[in-house]
Order: sequence, then structure tokens, then C-alpha cells
Amino acid sequence: PPAPVSLGRTVCYVVLAVLFNEEGAVLLVQEAKPECRGRWYLPAGRMEPGEGVVEALRREVKEESGLECEPVTLLALEERGPAWIRFAFLACPTGGTLKTLEEADAESLQARWWSGDPRALPLRSPDILPVLDLAARYCRSPPHPPTLPRQLPCAPLCLRLLLPFTSAAGDLWVLLGTAGTPHLPVVACGTSPPELRAGLCQPVLRLLRDCLPRDPPWDPRPGVLGLLGLQHRPGGPGGSDGVCFNVVLSAPGTRGDVPPAPCDPALRWWRVEDEGLRGRILQRVRATVPIRG
Repeated sequence: PPAPVSLGRTVCYVVLAVLFNEEGAVLLVQEAKPECRGRWYLPAGRMEPGEGVVEALRREVKEESGLECEPVTLLALEERGPAWIRFAFLACPTGGTLKTLEEADAESLQARWWSGDPRALPLRSPDILPVLDLAARYCRSPPHPPTLPRQLPCAPLCLRLLLPFTSAAGDLWVLLGTAGTPHLPVVACGTSPPELRAGLCQPVLRLLRDCLPRDPPWDPRPGVLGLLGLQHRPGGPGGSDGVCFNVVLSAPGTRGDVPPAPCDPALRWWRVEDEGLRGRILQRVRATVPIRG
């Protein structure tokens, strides 16, 4: 088992919020940091030790804009490996008043509702533009169910994997671990410096490489990761700040009537025969929160 991760030491979590008012204007804050003073950005900031993801979201929005809010859904998970993970949320305002220039402090200079094109403003970074597009699309037609962190502890940083195999005839199998009660496989991110800089996809690829055959009909090249959900509780075992991401992996290059036999006896394919469960799995495979590496 990997060592527990510690916020601010081995991992960095960042929250970012998109809020719209009733007229469709987006909440922007003017930065006070010396390196980007006067530029505009979405409310964002680092999580603090002992803080939950949603708690950090509420705090950052309040400190930078003066508004109170409640999260609606996670819009995207952005990562540069375990060393830097950003949770981008769609949230709704629930109270408070916009910060004015007279209330400027070290957190921000002011906040405003902006109804124009954000690119017309001097932005701290254009990396918020794709997130704004995701938020606008979600408000028009949600591509996935509302997704928020579940309050469950996790010591390491890891991924719980839903890996489906669909045959040409439409039959569905799911890869399971067989140690103890059958369960979805869990792979952990390492804590060495090279592993912390690697993408979250690396431990999944390691599982595919080590446990599944490389010959046809299986192609172990990377597929597309999508987020189904996540669990986190601050101050876990030993004061750890781990997160478990429930992810689905699209598997390109799968062919044949049955999935390839795993090389590892601790894994097996389970055929989903219940039509209701099969339908729910296939629906969620197509409706996930994007992961951007």
C-alpha cells in the first residue's frame, strides 16, 4: 500500500468556481497578488489542511467575491499528476454582497458580474475559458448527473476503475478484483517525485500493462478517462488527505465475443446479466465529468 498523502506536502488541491446570476452574467474577481494584480479570473485558490473540497470552495468564493454559494456539480477535474489537482465547480450564489474596491484586501481587489465576452478583459490566464464553456453547456443541457464529493476517508491518492468490455453482440462485462468481496479494481498513485509529476492515468496504464494480455483482441493503449465520482474527507487516517476517484476507462481496440482473460488471478471479468444494471452502467459510461491532464 502506498504512503498516505498530505495536503501541502505531497499533494496540492485547488478549487475553482463558476457562478452565474439570473441574467446569465458570470462572477469574476480582480486579482490582488503582485504577479497578476489587476487581472481578472474566476474565484479560485488552494485547499488548506483539514479542509474538505466543498468547504474550500465556499471559503474561496466568500473571501474573493464576498458572496456565499453552494456547489451544483463538478464540471471538470484538471490534473498535472498527484502534485497538482484542480476541482472546477459550477455553483450558485446564495447570499452575501459583491466585494467593492473599498473592501480590497490580499485575497482580491473587487468582484463583479460580467455579461460580456471574458476575453475582452485582461485575464490572469485563458485557462478558465474552457471551464466557462463547460459551465454554459451544463446549464443548457447537463451532460452528466450532478457530481459532488462524498464524505468518505481515503489515505492515499487512488483511482477506482470501471473498465467495461462490450462484445459485438452487445454483451457487457466489467473487470473485478476477486480478493475478498468482489470489487472494482483500485490502483494507487505513487508518492515518489517522478510519480507525483506523472498524470493520474499512469497507474491505470500500469494495471492494464501488468494484468491484461497485450495480444489481440486487447489493445492496452491509453483510453479516455472519465470521472464518475470521488470520495474525500479531511483529516483521514494519520491526518492524511487522500482522494479516491471513481473513473471509467474507455477501452479502444477491443474485439471479439468475450473479453481477454486477465494475467492476474486476482482479477476476473463479470458478465452483467441484469438488464437494468447493464443499462445504468452503459448510461454512466457515456455521462462522465471530463478529466484534463
